Amino acid sequence: MTAQAILDVIVIGGGQAALATAYHLRRTSLSFLLLDDQAAPGGAWQHAWDSLRLFSPATWSSISGWQMPETGDGYPHRDAVIDYLSKYEARYKLPIMRPVHVSSVTFDGALFEVHSENQQWRCRALVSATGTWSKPFIPAYPGSDEFIGQQLHSAHYQTPESFAGKRVLVVGGGNSGAQILAEVSQLADTLWITPEPPAFLPDEVDGRVLFQRATERWKAQQEGRNIEQPVGGLGDIVMVDPVREARERGVLVAQRPFERFNANGVEWADGHSEAADVVIWCTGFRPALDHLNTLDVLETDGTLAVDGTRASKQPRLWLVGYGEWTGAASATLIGVNRSARSTANEITAALQCSADQ
Repeated sequence: MTAQAILDVIVIGGGQAALATAYHLRRTSLSFLLLDDQAAPGGAWQHAWDSLRLFSPATWSSISGWQMPETGDGYPHRDAVIDYLSKYEARYKLPIMRPVHVSSVTFDGALFEVHSENQQWRCRALVSATGTWSKPFIPAYPGSDEFIGQQLHSAHYQTPESFAGKRVLVVGGGNSGAQILAEVSQLADTLWITPEPPAFLPDEVDGRVLFQRATERWKAQQEGRNIEQPVGGLGDIVMVDPVREARERGVLVAQRPFERFNANGVEWADGHSEAADVVIWCTGFRPALDHLNTLDVLETDGTLAVDGTRASKQPRLWLVGYGEWTGAASATLIGVNRSARSTANEITAALQCSADQ
């Protein structure tokens, strides 16, 4: 195993949260390195379905320093995001090693040791920015093992063609569920299952408005005041063109969750049943934090207790981009900027304080 020189900061991850953090770190005198387990730039966007659309225009879908170029067709597609992130890391000459899968992290009281299969690195401060995409969540249902049809999570969905002529259940009431339902329903007989009636935003509301609301909530929290805002959060459904088209076809009608599976489909508590060939789970993700198990900092729900983005149980560890618990809107392209900037500032102050002692 090859030992490396001691770095000030290691960032685990290579997606938008890691790049945004690195942008702010490069504006300091700290030495740092990004370790990305992907073979190419683009983070989790490389694995999103082919037709995925952002729900904000390019000007509201950018990370710090450089605006995403306009695509000319409204909301950017997945490939535009991948291209942007690839050019972003090249533009700022960010130090990235890939593919590197970090298997574990240890701390000896002064330094972290970050371990992969055949290398290790040492650093004074650590940023985990691995996101959630590699940890898709599928809820447990009785009888799921009896179901003879196909089940897949949205993390593994790519195109609708293989579902042509089939009976497909799409489970999940967010933007992923609505967008996948919209295109699968063009080729298949679909049924939409959501835990609650889906929340559709007005046609004129998109990610710009939602981020402005998230920013106002964040400011209010910082100032210790309460504010009333119109209903609408980052999980509500934005009416991008494919979803509007599905609405016109009468597809956006959801049923409440079923109770169990049987061999050929699903059943409700009242005895009603529906046949299904395929279930697509659009049911979200969990934080990808297995590499931190050896630090004994994980809570029972798989998250960490944090003060802002700083781990409460390990003050040399920061977490960026995992969702609201690590910063308002921090799992979005534009929303992660605030968390990334504050994290870089805190690391700089913490390491300077340590050096002065």
